[in-house]
Amino acid sequence: MKNSTCKRILLSKIQNSEATVGIIGLGYVGLPLALAFAEKDIKVIGFDIDSKKIKALDRGESYISYINASRVKQAAKSKNLSATTDFSRLDEPDVIIICVPTPLTPQRDPDMSYIIKTTEQIKKCLRTGQLVTLESTTYPGTTEELVKNMLEETGLICGRDFYLAFSPEREDPGNKNYSTTTIPKIVGGFDTASGDLAQAIYEKVIQKTVRVKNARTAEAVKLTENIFRAINIAMVNELKVIYERMNIDIWDVLDAASTKPFGFMRFNPGPGWGGHCIPLDPFYLSWKARECGMETKFIELAGEINRHMPEYIIKRLQYALNKRGKSVKGSRLMLIGLAYKKDINDDRESPAYRIISLLMSMGAKILYHDPFIPKIKRKRQWPVGPELKSQPLTSKIIAAQDAILITTDHTAVDYNLIAEHAKLIIDSRGVYRKPMTNVVKA
Repeated sequence: MKNSTCKRILLSKIQNSEATVGIIGLGYVGLPLALAFAEKDIKVIGFDIDSKKIKALDRGESYISYINASRVKQAAKSKNLSATTDFSRLDEPDVIIICVPTPLTPQRDPDMSYIIKTTEQIKKCLRTGQLVTLESTTYPGTTEELVKNMLEETGLICGRDFYLAFSPEREDPGNKNYSTTTIPKIVGGFDTASGDLAQAIYEKVIQKTVRVKNARTAEAVKLTENIFRAINIAMVNELKVIYERMNIDIWDVLDAASTKPFGFMRFNPGPGWGGHCIPLDPFYLSWKARECGMETKFIELAGEINRHMPEYIIKRLQYALNKRGKSVKGSRLMLIGLAYKKDINDDRESPAYRIISLLMSMGAKILYHDPFIPKIKRKRQWPVGPELKSQPLTSKIIAAQDAILITTDHTAVDYNLIAEHAKLIIDSRGVYRKPMTNVVKA
């Protein structure tokens, strides 16, 4: 089948909403996207290795806190969304969208194992006329150098027999102003035909698509966005430490600076960086830059500052406890919040885990409260720690602690109750703005 005919058939199916979409990875990126297609009466097959997710979707349940279960139930009821662990069905979708994790190795090199394993599964079932789109954040060149080359081992040729594009996920979990369908979608194809098809499928559910020259450019766009944020978070965290030495409140400074209607964009300090993007993605570019004989000094410096913020929080705690005649060893401490940011149940790469690990190694007795995370699950940043469970936030429990550390500022937490009963509060999120005798800003 000629390239033009192959493209025309797939484009017609997409435009008529007859194309089946397969989404690999039903997490914070894949599930919202799957629901967006299903709600536009486009048939979606979700693929995931986690059978618990598949069973939850079959029951019409949501396992992501900010996704309403009614959306899942309706999508399942309409028969537009089905989910499976059977990757041999990857020949069924006309469009395959990859939404799998891209972590780092302990040496902060790209861990491409999820993309490689997923591409291997697609390769087994790849057929003429399919479009494959990668959404996982990665280094420039991944789509062309890795995914394309692996898929062409089938004998099918990209741009002639199948199509390939990169369209970076831009999810912001818990953001009430922007969602999957309202965040503009970057689209870059391996070739023009691939870009045309990818743009056509995303335009079915996304309000605005932004076409870029090629997949490599699209990959660089996502890295640039996250590097910008990582560096600015590091800058404001460094300013927080400097201003504290000068007896200046960083939050007062930021409030005042934010009144300028141009030339200033606010970033807030915290206990470090978290989430799947900001602590990881910049180092994908660092790795690729080293391959090209280049250094990324800003990225490395930002990483160093942000990674050391948990130690700064603990130093502030030690200072405050020492003034009260106590040491960290033997102290009863409670963290408020394990999620990496407020009002979500996403604790990936949360700095709270680093803080807990350090405090436990110093002999502290740790409790935590998080309304979104009932218990700590085994994960990369918590491989062997105790299986802690979220404790209720009562006046008795608060008063029994030597210090309360606010690591995530969830809206549902009763901060007045904490202020009334806590002996000492270490506030890393700027919750308490007025001076209080039991509050130390960190």
